[in-house]
Amino acid sequence: MLATKNDEQTVPLKQLPLVKSGGYIDGTWRQAEPSFAVTDPATGEAIATVDAMDANMAEEAVAAAWNAFGAWAALLPQDRSLVLKQWHAKIVESREQLVQIMVAEQGKPISEARGEIDYAASFVEFYAEEAKRANVEGITSHMKDAEVELWREPIGVVALITPWNFPSAMVTRKAAAALAAGCTIVAHPSQETPLSALALAQLAHEAGVPAGVFNVLPGDAKTVVTPWCSDTRVRALSFTGSTEVGRLLYRQCAGTVKRLVLELGGHAPFIVFADADLDRAVSEAIAAKFATSGQDCLGANRMFIAREIYSEFCKRFIKAACVLTVDAGKDDPDIGPLMHERLVQKQEAQVSDAMSKGARLALGGKRHSAGSLFFEPTVLVDVPDSADIMREETFGPVAALTPFDSEDEVVRRANDTEYGLVAYVHTQNPKRIYRMSRALEFGMVAINRTSVTGPPIPFGGVKQSGLGREGARHGLEEFTEIKYVCRDWS
Repeated sequence: MLATKNDEQTVPLKQLPLVKSGGYIDGTWRQAEPSFAVTDPATGEAIATVDAMDANMAEEAVAAAWNAFGAWAALLPQDRSLVLKQWHAKIVESREQLVQIMVAEQGKPISEARGEIDYAASFVEFYAEEAKRANVEGITSHMKDAEVELWREPIGVVALITPWNFPSAMVTRKAAAALAAGCTIVAHPSQETPLSALALAQLAHEAGVPAGVFNVLPGDAKTVVTPWCSDTRVRALSFTGSTEVGRLLYRQCAGTVKRLVLELGGHAPFIVFADADLDRAVSEAIAAKFATSGQDCLGANRMFIAREIYSEFCKRFIKAACVLTVDAGKDDPDIGPLMHERLVQKQEAQVSDAMSKGARLALGGKRHSAGSLFFEPTVLVDVPDSADIMREETFGPVAALTPFDSEDEVVRRANDTEYGLVAYVHTQNPKRIYRMSRALEFGMVAINRTSVTGPPIPFGGVKQSGLGREGARHGLEEFTEIKYVCRDWS
């Protein structure tokens, strides 16, 4: 049971109106066999049973989206905007119910879940306005007696594949942009957290999104997504998840030459220079490492600290990490459970590997007594670059700290990764801020802060961290094609 913001007791999860057990195809709720259990990672208990959609239903959803595309794309932008505004209002109205669903299936602490629902709603609100701004672009003609224009037209049916760590926000960030552009959608949420996406589909239905425009199919990813990759009617695919799966989807979509938006893994460096505001740097480092229990592609994986302040930073960081609370999400701790056993084993393996290569365990290092999927907030110091944790994404509450001696050195070490999503830098030197912002090979650079995302910014990375951008007008443009029109006036 969870308490609402008014401290009123909520009803049991299975009795919530937004908890759905099937797929949403062509405006109707569909049942199928077999079904699969959705479990609470804090307890391991089954909280719901959801039907797995099959390959025929995956094809049916594409057909529905294909048939609905013409009418949805032909709507005046302000009419699509109105539908999105109504969807936004429904999400805001249902905030606490969505929070309860997310805490139960994902394990996220209540305060973080509320933050995510607000974040998810903000994308719908933003793209409701952006829907009206995809304007024709005029170009000065290079030919006599010719008029030249560029039109942005919706690309068509879009497949969305969303992850378990942000089960609501990743749906709305993708779907709102695609819908605003005039596209129709087939979506597959993570099998571990389908309830949040299905709830959003119900709210979209109530908001007046026409049948066929927004379809959500839970189930096995291979069964549902593979047919979409080879279907020529699906013109774009947007995926958030691991780089390994992103590469697989890239290959599978090659045959139909789809537009791809891939938001993949991260391996963020957190760099603190000697002139930094130390208190702020420690506070931001704690947030960058332990938010979402460390299960975030933006999470700070490698902490490079100037040698002059290394000892003091480590002392303050360890002290701050010591007081972090660990418990089930319903009790609103600092750190909740990890999503599955594989992640817990990864934390154990990275800690063991780092220590075998000379790192020192300063805090934590093992499973927490709260349950089998809980891991203690952990701090490793003096971590060598050869350790696995310095080469691989951690996705858990294990922090790796190491000293550096010069700016050139830390740039080289920070860039020595196949990933390039976000980098964090703390310094008060304005010239260094500029140099670091230029030198770091990452799609996003945060200076003296951790929170940088939101609807108006183009979220995305370089190298093996993905393709394309989400958010901002750029996120809408990913789901459009440019049509060049040249008119003769002679």
